[in-house]
Formats: sequence, C-alpha cells, structure tokens
Amino acid sequence: MTLPRTATTFPPPVMEARRWLDGVTFTDAKPLINVSQAAPVDPPPEPLRRAIAETALHVAEAHLYGPVLGLPALRAEVATQWSTAYGGNITPEQVAITSGCNQAFCAALTALTTEGDEVILPTPWYFNHKMWLDMMSLHAVPLATDKALLPDPVRAASLITERTRAIVLVTPNNPGGVEYPASLVRAFYELAKSRGLKLIVDETYRDFHAQTGAPHDLFSDPDWPNTLIQLYSFSKAYRLTGHRVGAMVASPVLLAGAEKFLDTVAICPNQLGQHAALWGMQNLAQWLAGERDEILDRRAAITDAMPILTAKGWTLMGNGAYFAYLQHPFDMPSDLLAQALVRDHHILALPGTMFMPSDEPSGRRQLRIAFANIDRTGIQSLFARLATAHY
Repeated sequence: MTLPRTATTFPPPVMEARRWLDGVTFTDAKPLINVSQAAPVDPPPEPLRRAIAETALHVAEAHLYGPVLGLPALRAEVATQWSTAYGGNITPEQVAITSGCNQAFCAALTALTTEGDEVILPTPWYFNHKMWLDMMSLHAVPLATDKALLPDPVRAASLITERTRAIVLVTPNNPGGVEYPASLVRAFYELAKSRGLKLIVDETYRDFHAQTGAPHDLFSDPDWPNTLIQLYSFSKAYRLTGHRVGAMVASPVLLAGAEKFLDTVAICPNQLGQHAALWGMQNLAQWLAGERDEILDRRAAITDAMPILTAKGWTLMGNGAYFAYLQHPFDMPSDLLAQALVRDHHILALPGTMFMPSDEPSGRRQLRIAFANIDRTGIQSLFARLATAHY
C-alpha cells in the first residue's frame, strides 16, 4: 500500500516539543524557559501596527485578491533595496512575494524538481526543508558539516549526481547559528554554476548578521539569475510572523513556474502583511538596527555565559542570529534529554535529532537554543539551570 505524502515525513518538531509540556507544572519561582522556536513573540512596533490598522480601514483593495507574485510596490522596494545592499542589479520582475519564507522554499522546489530528484542539504538541516522534500518524493542528500558547522564545497561536489537539482544553504544558519563566510557562499555558487545546478540561499536571518555590509557578493555576477535563488522572510525583521510574508529572488522563468504553485496554494500573499512589510522597509530602518543590536548583544551574552557550561563538558558549536547550537556531555540521546530538561529544569529546547538524518549519531549529542526571546538575564538563568543538569 502506497503511503500518503504526509506520512512520508516526521511530525512538525515544534508542535511535538510543545506536547512535552503536558502534565508539567511550572512555578513562579521556576518558570518555563522556552527556547524552542525561532520566532519573535512580541507584536510589531506600535507605528507599524497603526499603519496596518490604517491600511485595513482605508485601503479597500487590501481586503481583495492581489497579484499572485505580490504587490508591485513591495516587489520594487525589495529589488531597489537588495540592489543597493548587495551591489547587484535586481529588477522587480525577479522578485516574488510569498506567504512566508517556507512557502518560498516550497514554491522554488516545486518549480525546479520532479519526483526522484536530489537536493543537497547541509546537516544539521532546517527541518521544514527536509519535510517538504520528503512529501514531494525528493531525496534530501545530507552534506555533513565540520566542527564549526561549515559545509565543504569539495565534499558537496562528490555528492552531485545526474539527479541533483539544487544545493541549499541557510545563512545565518538555522539551527546552527553560524554565519557562512562570503568566500564559502561564493565557492558553493561557483560549484552550482559549473554543474548547472541552482544554489538556494535562505537568508531569513540576514537582518541579524554580525557583519556590516553585504554578507555575500553573488548578485554582483550579471549571470546570477541562471544559478541563484534567494529566500527571505519579513517575519523576523518586523515581527510579522502571523501575517506570513516572505520573498523569493530568482529568474523570471523560475518565478513563472512558481506562480502556478502559488496561485494553486494561496492565490496571493496576505495583503495586509504585504502593506506592513512595505511600510516597514520604508520607515523602520533605524528601529530594525536597534533590533539587530539587541540580538547581537544576546549572541555575546551566550559567549559570556558559556564558561559555566564548558566546565561541565558542554561545547558551543555555533552561535549567531537567533541560535546557539550546543553539544551536551551526557550519555543520553538528545531527544530524551530535551524531554528530561522540561520535566526537571523547566527548559524547552529542541534536540539535535530533529535536525539530522535518523542514522546520524552526532545529533544525539546536540541541542538547539533559540535565544531571540530571552534577554541577558534570561540567558544567564538558562545556563545556570543547564549547569545543574546531570544525566
């Protein structure tokens, strides 16, 4: 009997982790520290909320179907700002607006592949990428990373077959937090270009990169549309997670294929969310710079707090954007450890097993910490609790 597509992959990890909270009682003295999900929990800043309200009240077309590939004004704004930021030439026709970055990934892969094709994913991978490949009957080819969680283009080259269609990079990385050097991103681009593949670069967390200036120079190549597909999310930058607004930058030919998928699935992206993203891009640069500074301070707080765990045998493997990626010292697989941490220490974090192939043993020693919603004090409390864990 053939399985339905949704039976070919695992349950949504964040939803699975939330079920671990059932039956556990938290107290004011020891509240839950939730570092399981990489999403801001605060609402958008008040000026943006007012702009959304004004749009809802006074822009009648914001309540109707819009263009499948997004509002022309938002596509143009992305093209203009990206061209300046990356030192390249991007036109509005090379930009699509999607219902979140996950949908951008799904649309890109649907326009690019057919059943049985292969896509190279560095491990640890972003689990929703793996889930979509599973459900589309695509083969996710794991690309092991080094101790610094950096993928090797030479190793990737050895994995390419006649069925390979794309290589996927996430930088700053989810789940590892690592920022891939521009030279490494360029090396993967050149590999993909030389082999006739697409390089999909998911830059959901680009606004929180520690480096000032462009994180890579791929758009400076006039031939970039033949190789590069860039994905982006407005959710993290402007706290628009519930509005579902993302973007894909790619060749018009690929976007024409993606349009068929997008029209079938959602018809158009959320109209209010698109207006909000446009207003944010045009008015919140200074505010977003402050958000970046806060995330970078929390990243520094992870480094500052790490010695208390290092003394207990923990290792910090990656740290950046919203994430710290840890190796734990216990003789216990991380999926069981994560559940024990909820019960014993009131910490909800995701185990490395959720980001790795089931037969990859290294995931059993790893834990992801999503620190975007805890400040320096919360990070200190988190590390203090982890330091008392013994299994």
